[in-house]
Amino acid sequence: MLQSYIPFLPEGAKPINNHVAIYRHDEKIEFFTASGPIYSCQESDLYGLRLAQGIIVSQTETTPAEFAKALNINRTTVYRNLYRYQQDGPAGLIIDKNSNRKAYKLNGEAKRKIQALLNKGYSLKAAAKQVGITEGCIRYAIKIGTIVRKQQDEAPEHPKLKSASERSTEDNNCSIGIGAKREAERALASTGKIIEATPHFSANEGVRHAGVLLALPALARVGFLEAGTKAYGALHKGFYGLQSILLTLSFMALLRIKTPEQLKRCNPGELGIVLGLDRAPEVKTLRKKLKEMGLRNKAGEFISFLSKRWADQDKDVIGFAYIDGHVRPYNGRKHKLPKTHVARRHLCMPATTDFWINDAKCEPLFFVTAEANDSLLSILEKEVIPEMKKLAGEGNRVTLIFDREGWSPKSFEKWFKADIDIITYRKGKYDPWPEACFIEVESHIRGKAVKYLLGERSIKINKTFWLREVRRLCDNGHQTSIITTRQDVNCEQVARRMFFRWNQENFFRYMREEYALDHLVTNDVELADVERLVPNPEKKEKRKLIKRFKQELEKVKKEYGDKASQNDETRRPTMRGFNIANSGYKKKILKLEKEIEQLKIDLKQIPDRIAVKHLLAEHEIVRLETERKMFTDGIKMICYRAETCLLNLIAPFFARNNDEGRAFLKNVFQQPADIIPDKERQTMNVKFHTMSTPRANSALKQLCEIMNKQSFVYPGTKLMLAFKAE
Repeated sequence: MLQSYIPFLPEGAKPINNHVAIYRHDEKIEFFTASGPIYSCQESDLYGLRLAQGIIVSQTETTPAEFAKALNINRTTVYRNLYRYQQDGPAGLIIDKNSNRKAYKLNGEAKRKIQALLNKGYSLKAAAKQVGITEGCIRYAIKIGTIVRKQQDEAPEHPKLKSASERSTEDNNCSIGIGAKREAERALASTGKIIEATPHFSANEGVRHAGVLLALPALARVGFLEAGTKAYGALHKGFYGLQSILLTLSFMALLRIKTPEQLKRCNPGELGIVLGLDRAPEVKTLRKKLKEMGLRNKAGEFISFLSKRWADQDKDVIGFAYIDGHVRPYNGRKHKLPKTHVARRHLCMPATTDFWINDAKCEPLFFVTAEANDSLLSILEKEVIPEMKKLAGEGNRVTLIFDREGWSPKSFEKWFKADIDIITYRKGKYDPWPEACFIEVESHIRGKAVKYLLGERSIKINKTFWLREVRRLCDNGHQTSIITTRQDVNCEQVARRMFFRWNQENFFRYMREEYALDHLVTNDVELADVERLVPNPEKKEKRKLIKRFKQELEKVKKEYGDKASQNDETRRPTMRGFNIANSGYKKKILKLEKEIEQLKIDLKQIPDRIAVKHLLAEHEIVRLETERKMFTDGIKMICYRAETCLLNLIAPFFARNNDEGRAFLKNVFQQPADIIPDKERQTMNVKFHTMSTPRANSALKQLCEIMNKQSFVYPGTKLMLAFKAE
C-alpha cells in the first residue's frame, strides 16, 4: 500500500501516514514524500526539529497528532510550535538562551514584596505583574510554603456578585418605594441637607443596560456634563441633582427610551445601578427637574457652549455648514399654531420649524427654532450667519450649503462681501448645455467611488456680481445646476459637497426614528409676539369672493352664448329681438362685471399682512414652549455625536459601518454586564456578557480596549472604568 503513494523509500523508513515517511540514520532525521526527501536535520538540533514541526504539518497532510507520535513527543508541543510558525515564521521558533530569567526566580526582595501585596488582598496575577515575575513562580512558592497566602474568607479575591433575583427581592421589599434603599440620604434630601446623592457602586451580576456605560467616555469628550454645569450650575437641593438628571436623560436617549413615560417600562433598580444610585428617578421627578431647568431659560447658553466647544476642537469642520429645516407637526387641537407644509405627510398643518446647522461631516452643530415658521432665507439672515461668524472667528470664511428655499442673488452678493460663501441649487428655468460641455469626474463619498459628468461656467446674475455654475449631467439627460461663490475649489468638490447634503436628510430621519426628535417633552405653551405680522385673512376672503363672482360670470356668459348659437333667425333676426326673448342675461352680466371691478379696487386697499393681535385675543397668541424642547434636543444632539465617536472606532469591523455600526452600538448599549467595583485599586470593572456573533464579540472587545486607554473616571467618584469583553 505504501509503495502506491511513496514509491521510492530507503530501507528502514517508516510511514507517518499515506503521504509522508520518516527515515532515521546516522543521528539524522529525514522526511520523504512521493517526490523524494523534503526536509532533514540532526536529531540533536532542537531548532531544526521545531522547524520540522511547522513545515511538515503546514505543508503536507500530516496532523500534529501523527507527527507527535512519529517523534515520540507531546502533541501540545507540536501544536504550540505550529502556531508560532504560522504567526511569526521560522524566526518565531528561535529560543534565546541568553534571555532574562529573573521572571522565574523568587529572591528575598521579590519574596517580601509578593508577601506584602498578597497581605493587602492583591490577586496572584496582579502581584506577579507588579513585581515582574511569573504567576507560576508565586504558585510554586506557595506550594512549598515560602510564601503564605491568606484564606479566601479573610481576603476574598473577588467579591460576591448579587444576582438579578436577589436585587429584585430587595427592591420589592423597600418600605418607601420600589428600589429606594438609601433611606437615610433620601430623608436628608427631603429636608435640604444634601445638594444631591453621590454615586455609590456595589458588586452586581448581569446588570441590564450596563452597556451604556461604554458611551460615558464619548459623552465626556463632547462635553455634556461640562456644558450642563456651565449653564445650570446646580439644581435645587434634593436626592437627584444636575449630574444624575443629565446622566438619566443621556442614558435614556442612548437606550432609546424616547419619553419620560417610557421609564415606567424599565426596572428602576437596574437603571439606578448604572447611575450609581439606588433607583432611577420616576416620571414625575424627572418632569419636575425638567421644569425647574426650563424656568431658568439657560438652554440657549447650554447649546452655545457645546457648539463653541465643538468648533474650537476642529475649525475645519465648520468651513462647510449644511442648513435645512425640520418641520415638527402639532397634532393637538387645544392651541392655534401657525401652519406650514409638512413634506413627508403632503399636508399643510400646524407645526413648528427647527433649522438645523450641521458641520462638514454632517454632525449637528446647533439649531434654531423659527418664531412662526419663518423662511430659510429669513433665518439665515437673522440667526445662522451671525452665529457662524462668531464660531468661525474674525477673518475666517464660512461656506453655507442649503437647498433652493434660500435662493436670493441679492443676499448672495451681500453675504459674499461679509466673508460668507454659498453652495446651492439654481432656482428657476435654465437652458440645457450641450453634452460636449461635460467631462467625467471621479469622486469619493464615505469611502465609495462615484463618477459624475460635470461642466462649469461663470454666470452674471446681478448687474456686476458673477457666480460660478456647476452642472451635473444625469443618466436620463437631466441637468442639475449648482451655484456657488467659491472660486478656489474644483467642480468635483462643489458637486460632492452639494450632493452630500442628503446626509442631513438621513440625519433627520435617523433622529426622528431612533431619538424621537418630533416628540414634545411638554404640552405647555408660552406667549408669542402679538405684533407678529401674518397674512391678512380679509384679503384671502376677498380673493375667494372675486373668484366666485368670476366663475358665476363665466357661467352666465356661457349660457348666454349657448342660447345665441341656438337662436332661430327666422323668428328673431335681430339682437334686440333675441335680448327681449332672453331678458335678464345682459343685465346680469353687466352687474357681475361691475361688482368684480369694485372688489378689485377694494382688494388693493386691504393690507397684505396685519398684526396677529387683530385676529386673536392676546391669550390665544401662543407658541409651544421652546426651552425644555431645546434642552432635550440638545441632549439628543450630544448623544448622536457620542454615538458617532464610537462608530468611528469600530468602523474596521463593519463593511457597511454607517448602517451596521449604529445597529451594533444600539445592541451594545442594551447589553448586560457584571459591575464589580474595586475600591482599593479605585477601579470599576464592567465585564460584558457575550453577544450573538463572534464578529460582534470581537468588535466589542476592541472597543473595550480603546475605552480603557481613556482612563475615564465615573463622574462623582474616584473609580476608573475598566471594560472587559469575552
